[in-house]
Amino acid sequence: MSWYQLLEPNHIYTFLLLFVRLSTLFVFMPFYNHAAVSRNVKAAFAFYLTLLLYPMVPVSPEPYSAASFFAALFFEIALGLTAGLALNIVFAMLSYAGEQIAFVMGFSLASAMDPQSGIQSPLVSQFLTMTAMLVLLAFNGHHEILLWMVKAVQAVPPGHYPLQEGVLGYLLGAMGHLFVMGFSIAFPIVALSLLADVIFGMLMKTMPQFNLLVVGFPIKIALALAVWAVTLGAMILLFKREFQQAMGILWGWLG
Repeated sequence: MSWYQLLEPNHIYTFLLLFVRLSTLFVFMPFYNHAAVSRNVKAAFAFYLTLLLYPMVPVSPEPYSAASFFAALFFEIALGLTAGLALNIVFAMLSYAGEQIAFVMGFSLASAMDPQSGIQSPLVSQFLTMTAMLVLLAFNGHHEILLWMVKAVQAVPPGHYPLQEGVLGYLLGAMGHLFVMGFSIAFPIVALSLLADVIFGMLMKTMPQFNLLVVGFPIKIALALAVWAVTLGAMILLFKREFQQAMGILWGWLG
């Protein structure tokens, strides 16, 4: 193929759709969409992958109207949004668990600006999500996401959206599973904190001079930190399992 053939409308249209798909995936996919990564770097990486993967993509016919062109762009954005939502739900489980842990430990006010979401969130949630991101890098989850992007380029023609009931059903179920799983992750610390509250209440009935604010809260925080240190490994294993399950759904989505 000569260079001037790449300037034909069909090739330009296909190249544009492929660039939009990869750019959308970089916007929504975990790790690649992190706010610490410059937008210029993301755009350059998306453009580089577009040049690299373009020979694998069948050339799409030129759209008949502006409506069909915008519909194709919408399908490309919807594909990236669906894939990103399936993986970001897994990180949201840890964030929700961190909010529950911070609440029972009395750390709800210990919050800071999350650079990723741009909102105030407890430091416990940020610690868990950052730990999950490090674990994602440790088991090469970012490589698996990149391989899935390549498979999506090969399996789904530009301007198309693979409709599959299983993916939509998984997303609907995962939204409810988010709260159940988040509470399950935080349950050991929440349960111990409730037990500590019951014990402290009994002590205050038997010993009215017992000062809960001076003695009770430090003990409660120390117990919660001890349980958290013991169960952190199990929390990360649950995250890894949920992430691999979500990736399995996405791989099955492409066939």
